[in-house]
Amino acid sequence: MKYSILSVTAAITLLSLMPISSTFGFMMVPSAASVVSSTRCFGTVTLVPEPEGGDEIDAVVPMINSRMKNMGQKLDETDKESGLPIYSFWLTSEADGAYVKEIRTKVLKDASKNANFPGFRKGQIPPYAQPQMTGFAIQESIIKTCESAVDAFGLKSLPGSAGSVEVLEDVKEMSAGYKQGASLQFTATFKAMVDPEKQPSKEEEVVEEADVVEAVVVEEVAEEAAVVEEVAEEAADDTQTSE
Repeated sequence: MKYSILSVTAAITLLSLMPISSTFGFMMVPSAASVVSSTRCFGTVTLVPEPEGGDEIDAVVPMINSRMKNMGQKLDETDKESGLPIYSFWLTSEADGAYVKEIRTKVLKDASKNANFPGFRKGQIPPYAQPQMTGFAIQESIIKTCESAVDAFGLKSLPGSAGSVEVLEDVKEMSAGYKQGASLQFTATFKAMVDPEKQPSKEEEVVEEADVVEAVVVEEVAEEAAVVEEVAEEAADDTQTSE
């Protein structure tokens, strides 16, 4: 099942973690992988194990607590418009707690404008609807984090359902045990293209390699100097002892 765009009001009225999608082509899809045994736990949610294989890729722009692997191209799949190869990617990243809180506050504010629940005054969101508000905010935050990761790792997202993001953890489980303000680690898979325009130029790569080499040389020189100093001190101690 693919997720479609829903308003905040509709999500509240239906009282469920309804699907949402972004304007960048990303959509979340439910995953059966959430029932797979996993090894790392963040809060009340255990992360699905990292898949074997794939090539680790470097971020073009640093992104905290995030890693990505290119899992390869399936059947020489390419984008019809650009001709670029389409690859499958695995991502682990973190939805910032402050952003989740910000989105939830906005969701509640927007929802209260049209909320009309029986037994509650107009504009009031009942307690039983609060978990759905949290879930809505978490989903939106995860989607935005995935969008940021695509840019940070120099990729180009696919439009519509082709760019669906499959979050491997259970978002409802995340919502049930979520503590306001906490950041959420998650894993996801999606298809995308490597964006040639976002890749570092050869000159930048050469400069970066030179910086790395220089840093290694400086470290080695410092270590050698420390050894020489230590030997000199030992020699001085031996001289004083013999005297």
